Amino acid sequence: MKINYLKINGFGKLENKEINLENNINLIYGKNEAGKTTLLKFIAGMFYGISKNKNKKEVPDFERYKPWNNQEFSGKIKYTLDNNTKFEVFRDFSKKNPKIYNEEGEDISKNFNIDKTKGNEFFFEQTKIDESMFFSTTLIEQKAVVLDNSEQSVLTQKIANILSTGEENTSYKKTMEKLNKKIVEEVGTERTVGRPLNIVNEKINKIKQEKNDLEINNIQINELEQKKENIKNKIKEKEIKIDLIKKIRKIKDDSNLEEEKIKVNNNIIEEEENKISNLQDKSNENKINKKESNLIDIIILSLLMIINIVLFNFKANKIINIVLLCLTIILAIFIAIKKIKSIKLKKERNKIEQDYLAEIEKAKNNIETIQKNINKINEEAMKKNELEKSKIKNTYKDEIDKNEIEYLFNENSNEINSILENLENEISTAKLQLHTNEIDYNNIVKKLEEKSKLEEQLQNSIEEREEILKLEKSINLAKEALENAYKKMKEEITPKFTKNLSKIVEKISRSKYSKTKFIDGEGLIVELENGEYVNSNRLSIGTIDQLYLALRLSAMQEITEENMPVILDEVFAYYDTERLSSVLKFLHENYKENQIIIFTCSSREKEILDKSGIEYNYIEI
Repeated sequence: MKINYLKINGFGKLENKEINLENNINLIYGKNEAGKTTLLKFIAGMFYGISKNKNKKEVPDFERYKPWNNQEFSGKIKYTLDNNTKFEVFRDFSKKNPKIYNEEGEDISKNFNIDKTKGNEFFFEQTKIDESMFFSTTLIEQKAVVLDNSEQSVLTQKIANILSTGEENTSYKKTMEKLNKKIVEEVGTERTVGRPLNIVNEKINKIKQEKNDLEINNIQINELEQKKENIKNKIKEKEIKIDLIKKIRKIKDDSNLEEEKIKVNNNIIEEEENKISNLQDKSNENKINKKESNLIDIIILSLLMIINIVLFNFKANKIINIVLLCLTIILAIFIAIKKIKSIKLKKERNKIEQDYLAEIEKAKNNIETIQKNINKINEEAMKKNELEKSKIKNTYKDEIDKNEIEYLFNENSNEINSILENLENEISTAKLQLHTNEIDYNNIVKKLEEKSKLEEQLQNSIEEREEILKLEKSINLAKEALENAYKKMKEEITPKFTKNLSKIVEKISRSKYSKTKFIDGEGLIVELENGEYVNSNRLSIGTIDQLYLALRLSAMQEITEENMPVILDEVFAYYDTERLSSVLKFLHENYKENQIIIFTCSSREKEILDKSGIEYNYIEI
């Protein structure tokens, strides 16, 4: 793969800059702070984008490389793959996905997978190199190789990491130790105390014990629910019965009202009969009085007249005769007057008799009318009672036994009222029981709410344990994957690395070190000219730098089928002239298929290339 062209509209301090790159060596020169590192980040950013996350940095790359003068934050890159397919990529860094064009200028962005987090993965699909691997192999920065003597062990460790795991910052041994430590600290085992797994297991056991202590409440609440249901059913039965009785009582009250009407009418009849009796008595008395005569008066008058005649005949004393005559006349007058009065009184009594008879007849008529009304009331009351009784029986036939209904109909009002009062008292008692039941029920429900909370806590704790066990499984999978990768590296890749590394080191060191190999537990071993094997950490920092560069070049050949550009950022700052000359010639002679891009702030690379007659493309920024 070759990078052909860079166009920077705005990126960090760089703006409106165009750079053409050639196939083999490209020497990009610039003083310190001129923007070389920014240009290098631009290249990586065109392929992978710029992250807005800090990723353990103080300032995210997006903010760090945002144009200083607020111009367009974008650029273009043109490159050619080994199969001569050419691509152009335009990227607006404020947007997640770039636009990818083929040689004909057709937008083919949708031909590649778009990851929700990483965006368009076109470059990974083309080269099989992700951003992390790009910075670990293709791009070699100064900070990765230039170390002082006190940091020599760090560099040798990076070499060992690459040979054991394929990643310079990943040590198999340390990673396994970290993973084991992570299991102990973040998961725990049966032997540990106070670790997440131990804590959550203790919590689960405690909650289960509390749940068992509350199990009896389930039985109690079931009993209370059954009791409550029974009480409600009894109340309902009694309420139905009360409703029935009230209806019966209403019928009886209506019937009593009719009876009262009849009673009133009977009283009226009785009054009328008494009236007739009184009238008859009076009539009889009137009749007796009517039969009185003047017989005594007539007898007395007759005797006086006889006496007068006798005295007159015997010529008795005239005075006596006169007196007797006067008495007789007076008596006759009295009898006459009395007779006249008697006749008059008789007429009056006859009239009274007629009035009595008329009153008696009227009273008898009233009695007959009232009796008919009584009969009508009785008949209508009976019909109404039978109808209401039939309705009630039909209404309550499914709730109350018909014999009981019949019994209630036959009871008198006082008994009905007594039954009703008893039922109402029983309902009051039942409602009191229900209230007590409700209180007990609510108290247990509160406890069961605690149980519900315990259930929730238990579920949360189980889920927490599952998450912990998932973490443990993930860590074990990571350990397994690391172990498999380590085994694969050791058996398949590391031998290839070390063989290729040996060739590279031999050429760079001009046969001073002809053989290198990686030994587990010891690291990278180098054979000296005298045949002795020594650990690489005993070598000079300059030699270790060469080993590291050689290892990166060797690794790059293994990770992709593309001949990737070798991008070197100030990696030769601490090389002496001889070693620098040697490595430049090595790169020129052995990596003709790779594009070499060297960033430097020194003129030494240019001088050596000119002196060696090596062609290169010189770019100054």
